[in-house]
Amino acid sequence: MNVTELAQRAKNASFRLATLSGSVKNTALQQVASALRAHADEILQANALDLQAAQAALAAGQMKQALYERLKLTPEKLETTVRGMEQLLALPDPVGMVLDETELDEGLILQKISCPIGVLGIIFEARPDVIPQICALAIKSGNAALLKGGKESLHTNSALMETILSALSTVPGYPQGSFALLTSREESAQMLLEDRYIDLIIPRGGNGLLAYVKANTRIPVLGHADGVCHMYISATADVAMACDVAVDAKTQYPAACNALETLLIDDNWPLSKQEKLLHTLIEHGVTLYGDARVGALVPVAGPVEDWHTEYGEKKLSVRFVPNVQAATAHINTYGSHHTDAIISQDEQEVQLFLNTVDSAGVYHNCSTRFADGYRYGFGAEVGISTGKTHARGPVGLTGLTIYKYKLRGNGQKVADYVGPHAKPFTHKKRGGNV
Repeated sequence: MNVTELAQRAKNASFRLATLSGSVKNTALQQVASALRAHADEILQANALDLQAAQAALAAGQMKQALYERLKLTPEKLETTVRGMEQLLALPDPVGMVLDETELDEGLILQKISCPIGVLGIIFEARPDVIPQICALAIKSGNAALLKGGKESLHTNSALMETILSALSTVPGYPQGSFALLTSREESAQMLLEDRYIDLIIPRGGNGLLAYVKANTRIPVLGHADGVCHMYISATADVAMACDVAVDAKTQYPAACNALETLLIDDNWPLSKQEKLLHTLIEHGVTLYGDARVGALVPVAGPVEDWHTEYGEKKLSVRFVPNVQAATAHINTYGSHHTDAIISQDEQEVQLFLNTVDSAGVYHNCSTRFADGYRYGFGAEVGISTGKTHARGPVGLTGLTIYKYKLRGNGQKVADYVGPHAKPFTHKKRGGNV
């Protein structure tokens, strides 16, 4: 089938998906989770083939180290993904929830009801675990999806999708055509033109990918371009906490979009603590970039050429700032509105930071690496949105639903509510789940 046919088939499937019971969707999730565990060896062997090719590209300078790291699918990463699926089983069905209910008049009841978005178009680079994560969320939220991964993960993507589709085929009532894997750049370009059938595009990759997608589609786009995450070390920060949290945020998984990229240190934090933090980062293999003041305390690789830099590896920009106001101004100027943190014992200062920083996630005394759908208890995520649409931050189940209005009456006419003898509306709120 060509892309148009696949998109049309997914659209038709989406109408049936919207009516599936929670038990059918949970059965589908359980079948997929079990199949991924059963076929883990085959999936990891496929990933080994992709890694072999990627190593050659890495050696030739055709692939960045960060992209190579994202391509790796370890047994632990696959198991974490499966556990995320199983976590979804315990979550309530996000479809059919009464979000709001209003009596317009006696016997005329308006309800705001959650429903699936419809068909998702996913374009992602390298990370093959995107496929099971998004399929799991789409299953639970009643959405269909077309997925296009990068050529560097073709073997892994194919093995994962084959396993998922095989598992879904065993679930009575689950419609065929709900998911499809696209493999070529031409198919990706065609998918962006299918606004008749696809309701939302979600790109997961670098700034270049997001810019390309936005410039080539009329379909709404949800996602983020960069992960330039900051940490501000206040003058009241505990040095042991600052060291532990900063090291985790930078080194636990440097290639992640929620890894620390810029460290802002208050001028008034004691010099000994400044040196302790910077030396600790260097001891953990981090290369620092900063001005002469930073260089006077520790060795630096050079000045920061661009404060809006996402390194994706063990490199870190460092800057001294006079106060929290300067820190928030820097973040709002150079950040990517992803995730930013403050280490501080001053509650007034903390509140100012949390309320002023314009990011999807603002944290106090903890690592930016917590910005993740699985860690938030969403089970998984389709990505992190830094925009200001219906979903922001890690986008889980509720981010893959929208709503419709259902109005139930008993023969009421608009003509009765206009003119000199118009009936009044009661507009009585009757609750809802939100």
